[in-house]
Amino acid sequence: MALETTRNDTVTETGRPEDRRSAPEEIRSAFIPPSGVPPQSPHHEDEHLTSEFAVPEGLRAPPSSPEDEHPTSEFAVPESVRRASAFEPGSAFTPPEGIPVINNLVRPGAPWQDRMRTMVRMPLGERPVPERPRRTDEEDADTGPSAPRVLDLTLRIAELLLAGGEGAEDVEAAMFGVAHAYGLDRCEPTVTFTLLTITYQPSLVDDPVSLSRTVRRRGTDYNRLSGVYRLVADITDGEVTLEEAYGRLAEIRRNRHPYSKGALTVASGLLAGAASTLVGGGWVVFFLAALGAMLGDRLAWFFSQRGLPEFYQFVAAAVPPAVLGVLVQLFAADLGLDIRASAVVTGGLFPLIPGRALVAAVQDGLTGFYITASARLLEVVYLVVGIVCGVLLMLYIGSEMGAEFNPEGLDIRSRPLLQLLAAMLLALTFCVLLQQERSTVLLATLNGGVAWLVYGAMADTGGIDPVAATAAAAGLVGLFGQLMSRYRFVSALPYITAAIGPLLPGSAIYFGLIGIAQGHLDQGLQNLSKAAALALAIAIGVNLGNELARLFIKTPGQESPLSGRRAAKRTRGF
Repeated sequence: MALETTRNDTVTETGRPEDRRSAPEEIRSAFIPPSGVPPQSPHHEDEHLTSEFAVPEGLRAPPSSPEDEHPTSEFAVPESVRRASAFEPGSAFTPPEGIPVINNLVRPGAPWQDRMRTMVRMPLGERPVPERPRRTDEEDADTGPSAPRVLDLTLRIAELLLAGGEGAEDVEAAMFGVAHAYGLDRCEPTVTFTLLTITYQPSLVDDPVSLSRTVRRRGTDYNRLSGVYRLVADITDGEVTLEEAYGRLAEIRRNRHPYSKGALTVASGLLAGAASTLVGGGWVVFFLAALGAMLGDRLAWFFSQRGLPEFYQFVAAAVPPAVLGVLVQLFAADLGLDIRASAVVTGGLFPLIPGRALVAAVQDGLTGFYITASARLLEVVYLVVGIVCGVLLMLYIGSEMGAEFNPEGLDIRSRPLLQLLAAMLLALTFCVLLQQERSTVLLATLNGGVAWLVYGAMADTGGIDPVAATAAAAGLVGLFGQLMSRYRFVSALPYITAAIGPLLPGSAIYFGLIGIAQGHLDQGLQNLSKAAALALAIAIGVNLGNELARLFIKTPGQESPLSGRRAAKRTRGF
């Protein structure tokens, strides 16, 4: 019925049914000219369907250029805005509250660690773009490095830093520095214990590009770590192209360790002997502790070459010092020798205590990287449990054989000069074990001597609690390490990790193990808790020294050390 009505209306309106039949079968517009208006002559382009809202002929847009033939988003950013950063001051996307002025970002004299760490600690929407030379040639902008290659280089550099023991915040700062140096402004790196991820979004309407890399092997080589820091410094200064950076990174990977395996074994023995001297041992104890540590080191190398996990390597390395301690306890009295087995075992444990991993774990936790901090702490717990298993097994066998260990304490005699020399020797040998550059060994050794002087003056002479004295000494170590890092534009770890060696709680761990082996659980757990408190005091003190150096020390080109420094925003606990 509706169809018939429409046909009748059409016939009545046109007046002649044959007009309806002779009309073309294509669809006509509903706006037919009135009877008194002559129809316009049809053009060739009007034969196709057009929108009723087409632009009039006089306002028709000019012909499109070839690059406009491809469809784009209706929300695309104009070309004049696309070339600038969306978060740059003065752009169309400036936040309502404005962009904060950050002096140590725009000042070229500040270390790249400070500039990029400020970026890490800022919210994503408030991060300005660091000033760098802008490209003025269009061909240079078109033929610049591609985003995937820049992201790949960034992940490779971050892998070496994270595997070398660097903190998660410093790894993210390095990733920011490399990406921004090659023109990638909107980058968001993510660092966990074994996974590195970086996301780059070219503009507000383009799809993001994400790359990730897994850290499977970890090694202790501060020489390689220093090389990576120098590479990042040169990249952020604009002195290295992308291909040159790849070449230098390959050279850093191919470089051999500065010290051989034999040198590492000897250094491990000297470290154990120096540690035994710190806890009251004499020359005989020095050589016995050194022998036990060297045997444990070679045994750990043997299991490492067979592919055993690191846990079993620590179990094997802890066995020889414990065996020597049991033998000393069994036969020293019969031979008429006044040798304390506790000093032998304590010295042999010092090379095995994972101080580097502990400091990195606490630092990550204090800077807000809780997942990475938890994983590092779990690694420390596994390694310490491996040491505990190796020592407890030997102590239990010794107890069954009649060896009576004294869990009361060490006979620590006041020998300031000898203990100071032993602390410096311990720091020196620690530098060798960490594969540091030879140029950093002397300063790290002096830093370790200063740490022991501060601890001895506060704990032994002043009678202050050992935990507080350890924290104060570790704070000075961190402050000095950060000063040297800012002066030489390198990582602070080579100046810190070896220097905290004399402060490590080897004796507390040993007496905790003796108490557990002899069934005195309360005394054993008390000593182990003291060891944990000392370890946390070391890590917190080191981190506090680093933060104080960044907070109050003025860098070249910076107006005020407090200006522009932002920390991570946190809640008040709820």
